[in-house]
Parts: sequence; structure tokens; C-alpha cells
Amino acid sequence: MAGHSKWANIKHRKSRQDKARGKEFGKLIRLITAAAREAGTSDPEMSPSLAMAVQKAKDADVPKDTIERACKRGAGELDDGVAFDQGTYEGYAPGGIAVLVEILTDNRNRTASDVRSIFTTAGGSLAEPGAVSFLFSRRGQVLVDADGVDADDVMIAGLDAGLEDIEDEGDGQLIAWSAPTDAQDLRTALEGAGMTILSSGSVMVPSSTVPVDDVKEATRVLRLVDRLEDNDDVQEVYANFDITDDVMDQVELD
Repeated sequence: MAGHSKWANIKHRKSRQDKARGKEFGKLIRLITAAAREAGTSDPEMSPSLAMAVQKAKDADVPKDTIERACKRGAGELDDGVAFDQGTYEGYAPGGIAVLVEILTDNRNRTASDVRSIFTTAGGSLAEPGAVSFLFSRRGQVLVDADGVDADDVMIAGLDAGLEDIEDEGDGQLIAWSAPTDAQDLRTALEGAGMTILSSGSVMVPSSTVPVDDVKEATRVLRLVDRLEDNDDVQEVYANFDITDDVMDQVELD
């Protein structure tokens, strides 16, 4: 989403990196467990959704044995399996920014209460199902390290693997877009061309964005996103804000 990669870079530089890394691992393990349970197998080659979850964990440097245990746990091959429910909450951040929250939880009531509280305390509000989801569409995304690579290289390597568009993300990164079902094939093609892939998967992309030019309002919006992402049950947060780098650099969060 607009502004979100810049936001991710800011978060990466924050002092709580170790804590955030541990939390990210936990969410990825939960995602793998749920995907393996839904697929009924611990073998990623037998399930595209499980393969995508495993790849996402590998990109984040989750240890191999941890990934394998999560696959087996989800498939019921271990005794400590836990059932997770997937869901989506929709709402508004300050300034009318549309927000989609994807969750994976073992307790719906707890998660609903937590998400509602985060929206309310941050000056936002939850909305009815369908209120903002129509503003987003799911697309496949492959993030490429642009060191020694340009858009033409990506186009040549990806045209026969579902490549739809290329975007210069800045900070030495290129985004290769595809249909969600083509993301893994596109990644494989680009890796086969010698490119370094930073991440891949499917994301929700807004059809339009809302500019946020005021630092105080940007701070309120990003504080809401930050608190949602910090919740253990929240897997992904998407929003249609568009905050310039200049404003983003002035944002100070707790």
C-alpha cells in the first residue's frame, strides 16, 4: 500500500527490533500451522497456500526446523495442534483512511475485542463487513533487490511467468506485480535469472489513496497501524494512506 514500505523501513530501525522479530516469527509460524491444517498436509509441494506461507517464513529467516514443526503441527502429525480461525476486520483510521485487518486467532471473541479497542483508542472506528474491502484488490507481489538489476531485466525474465507490472519502490527495491496465483512462479523465474528476491506473496492493494499531509494526522494513522500490527492475532494490515517521505520522516511514535 502507498507509504507502507517506507513505514516498514522506519519500524525496522526502531529500538525494539528483537521483540518485533520474535513477534513476526510467531505470526509466521501460526500462518504455516493454519495453512497446513487447511491443506491437510505438511508437504508444501502439495499446497500452494502452504508453500507461500513457508516461503514467507524463509524470507524472514525463520529456522528450518521451526518451519517443519509448524507444518507437522498443522497437519496433525504432532500432539499439540491448535485450530486457528481466519478473518478480516474493516474500519477507518483518523482522516477517513480505509483499513483492512487480516487476523488468525484461536479466540474470536478476544481478537474482536482487542481490534475494536485499538481502533477506538487510536481515534478510528470499526466498520461493517464490505464497507471498505471493495476499495482493495488482491495481487501477487515479488520484491526484488535492485542492486545490479533494472526494470528491463525484470520484464525480460518475468514476462512468461505472469508478470503484469513493475514498480520502482526506491531504497534499492523493485516490485514485480502479478496475479496472486502467479506470484510463486514469477519468483521462481526471477530467481532463475539470478535476481535476489527479498520477499513474495499476495497483498491487498488499494484502488485509490488518500493523501495525508499533516504530521499530526499521519502520526495518528501510523499509530493505529502500529498497534494493530503489534497484536499477536493480526497477520496483515492494509490501508490506503499516502504519506510523503518528508512527512513520514517527521513522524514520532511511542
